Amino acid sequence: VQLQASGGGLVQPGESLRLSCAAPGFHEYAIGWFRQAPGKVREGLSCISSNGRSTYCADSLKGRFTISRDIAKDTAYLVINNLEPEDTAVYYCAAAQTALDVQQGRVDYWGQGTQVTVGA
Repeated sequence: VQLQASGGGLVQPGESLRLSCAAPGFHEYAIGWFRQAPGKVREGLSCISSNGRSTYCADSLKGRFTISRDIAKDTAYLVINNLEPEDTAVYYCAAAQTALDVQQGRVDYWGQGTQVTVGA
């Protein structure tokens, strides 16, 4: 079993993007999104519980980042609105036992990242 993030690309400032995390076999895990920009430490963004009822988003990102989950499709999503150049990074999805575990970095599985580049 593995996680696979997709949906990244080159976008212009102000545009929106939806990232997908295919997570077959992870229906009992919380899913989280992280990103790592060049030369920076990995940053936790948002997470969602296994049943999709509870979500968490870093305070600095509220309003632009929205996490969701389609349990039937074993897929989690991260919508990023009004993209800024500072959002340029490799975005990763990850799975953990609970959303709290994701928030505290106690991740059990990491997926391969997807590159998001914001700029002209």
